[in-house]
Amino acid sequence: MLSTILSVIHVFACLFLILVVLLQQGKMGGLGSMGGATTQQVFGGRGAGNLLTRLTAAFATMFMLTSISLAYLASAGDIKLRKSSDTTGKVTPLPPPPPAASN
Repeated sequence: MLSTILSVIHVFACLFLILVVLLQQGKMGGLGSMGGATTQQVFGGRGAGNLLTRLTAAFATMFMLTSISLAYLASAGDIKLRKSSDTTGKVTPLPPPPPAASN
């Protein structure tokens, strides 16, 4: 359950981070210049850069935290596998598969 919630948040952070990075105006203009004067009216003259920079930092932090959390939860399965091994340190083998039915 926790893994599913973190995965949804992670995907949302990924998509929003992509959008925010593409909207930033770089040296060449980028996709942020497509709005023209409309973005200046919404964000103010210099406010768009500050807002987008803060959003980028916030969602990059969220992306990293969810990445680390999901990696930790995935490694919990490895710990359970190690605990299930016998005292010699060898993992108990699986039983052989049943024979195939022939027609």
